Amino acid sequence: MKITDIKTFPINVGSGSQLVIKVETDEGLFGWGASGLSGRELAVVGAIQHFKGFLIGDDVFKIGAHWQNMYRGQYFEGGRVLAAAISAIDIALYDIKGKALGVPVYELLGGKQRDYVECFASVRFTTKEELLDYSKTCVNAGWNVLRLAPAEFESQNDKSRFEPTESISVLSDWLIELREEVGKKVIIGIDYHTRLTVPETSYFLKRMPNATIDFIEEPIRDENPEAYEALRKLIDVPFAIGEEFSSKWQFLPFLERNLTQYARIDVCNVGGLTEAMKVAAIAEGHYIDLMPHNPLGPICTAASIHMAAACTNFSWLEEVNTPAQQMGTSEEKFYPVQPRLEGARYAVPSVPGLGVDFNEEYALGQEFTPVEIPRLKRKDGSFTNW
Repeated sequence: MKITDIKTFPINVGSGSQLVIKVETDEGLFGWGASGLSGRELAVVGAIQHFKGFLIGDDVFKIGAHWQNMYRGQYFEGGRVLAAAISAIDIALYDIKGKALGVPVYELLGGKQRDYVECFASVRFTTKEELLDYSKTCVNAGWNVLRLAPAEFESQNDKSRFEPTESISVLSDWLIELREEVGKKVIIGIDYHTRLTVPETSYFLKRMPNATIDFIEEPIRDENPEAYEALRKLIDVPFAIGEEFSSKWQFLPFLERNLTQYARIDVCNVGGLTEAMKVAAIAEGHYIDLMPHNPLGPICTAASIHMAAACTNFSWLEEVNTPAQQMGTSEEKFYPVQPRLEGARYAVPSVPGLGVDFNEEYALGQEFTPVEIPRLKRKDGSFTNW
């Protein structure tokens, strides 16, 4: 079976954007994949155009060889754009192979190790009232793990202004109240989205009693592992790091030096299922569980479910569509077949391939507009991370 075409579908879904790809074959089978590089879909489309030149006409089943060819087939190896393109194609090739052999994708990864994939609820809020309301709604619906995504700065008149010390002062008080409201049994994490520095992170955590939060996700930028090593010496709250990593090499220092306690692997960014399973194996060797990043759409969700099903070291999968909030990332007009939540978990599917379908005809009728992330500035006008 040969690859005959790779089609790209940049789309606007909800308030964001996604890139879906379709790999077609000479036997009529096709596979769906997705890129995780949100906001830079057209750059990934360009990378895929380069890859098409040597992939078309080759054997679909040579997934590992194709990965190496795409990654090493230019002088400048790797990088987030190339890794996102590789991810999308790699996932689609697994979808095809599973369909061709009549088995779910996890059977190609070693087989199923669990029947369900448990999720954590992503809780995005701008006010204390939203934080308490959304969190208690999820807990009352049976969600026992909350990952908070604060956007308290959006409640200001100037939504583009972010001051770390102001944020820390407000959020630390809100989190103390949240813990009192939901009790001790609920696991609470917070994603500060790289907005802090090392001392600011320490200051934030020391403002709260022990066990107020159970993990903190990416409080600082991740380019420098030594910075996380310094932060580790200042605080004792577990880290969740890795959603921006685009290879096993980027993960390596964080896993080998135990700089993270949860690996936030994104199967649509790290290099697809081929690379994700290698990262999972390294993490297992260091007793580190996977906490997959999954903020986009059903194809990433489906691929993450198959990865989680085949790995022993798995904690929770990110879910942004919860009883409290619907982010619109899984619109059925785009995705008529997709994984369905059963409470706070997904059942591991038994259908061949990924178990997801995409409405190509509908997508072709929609105009795509690139979406930029918000830009945040300090009160002095200097740029800071969103």
